[in-house]
Amino acid sequence: MSILVTGGAGYIGSHVIKDLVNNDFDVITLDNLQKGHKKAVTCGKLIKGDISDKKLLNKIFTENNINAVIHLAADSLVGESMEDPGKYYHNNFNKGVILLDQMVKYNIKNIVFSSTAAVYGEPDEIPIKENHPINPGNTYGESKYFFEKAMDRYDKIFDLKYISLRYFNAAGADPSGEIGEDHDPETHLIPLVLDTALDKRDKLYIFGTDYKTKDGTCVRDYIHVNDLAKAHTLALRALLDGKESNVYNLGNGQGYTVKEVIETARKVTNKRIPAKKSERRAGDPAVLIASSEKIKKELNWNADYPDLESIIKTAWNWHQKGGF
Repeated sequence: MSILVTGGAGYIGSHVIKDLVNNDFDVITLDNLQKGHKKAVTCGKLIKGDISDKKLLNKIFTENNINAVIHLAADSLVGESMEDPGKYYHNNFNKGVILLDQMVKYNIKNIVFSSTAAVYGEPDEIPIKENHPINPGNTYGESKYFFEKAMDRYDKIFDLKYISLRYFNAAGADPSGEIGEDHDPETHLIPLVLDTALDKRDKLYIFGTDYKTKDGTCVRDYIHVNDLAKAHTLALRALLDGKESNVYNLGNGQGYTVKEVIETARKVTNKRIPAKKSERRAGDPAVLIASSEKIKKELNWNADYPDLESIIKTAWNWHQKGGF
């Protein structure tokens, strides 16, 4: 079966396409390479282009027997989304609708969507379940939720089935060291910690040490990128087997504080990793932890890297290689 993966040259996308190929799918990656890396596409076919290019989509769908789409292409910086909301509505919603229209035109009935825990906003309860109220606190989360609503409407009108995967904090790297996390700018905690261990940064800033948590720092749920990739393959198989549209959270179900991440990284790297206290960032919830019980029960998903140390070890192996 041939699968079109949008954004497959990105961090999560590159791991998804590798997992798909390992599970005997033929993969075509569509990526404009604005943030992705050509070298990250280690298997399958890469087409450089944008999901809003109708002529290109027509060509792809005409020349290839595409059975389903995995849609990861998006902008994902929360801070930027609040400074330039139009960019996020356009890239994450408008362009996605163009993709849906082309799928309808060519009778492609299944899509797996890379969504986000940011759709929930400040949590009312922990762990967060899929029926938690939707109240995104930023444009990024809102743009993703708008596209979820669009898919739901296309399901009702065109019978286009979808599975939306709401990630918590993706981390780690493929154990082979072949691919990993390489963002510019980098905003994620674990790679920032490891960059500090490699002296690429002189210190790490801890944003807020007065939260109502066990050590005063924010608690987050980290999920290994390979575990995320496996979930995409399982979701794809579910849709191809005729399952109805659905939404699933993806996390480890346990949280780690910022200080625990730093201490674990010090242990893994055997480096000092200087850290400095700083003011809270606006909009940072104290605790974000996922319930992944639904996807475990319904799609038989489980985490192969459930502990923080194993996640950081794979990331450290990648970071020492220096990226792409």
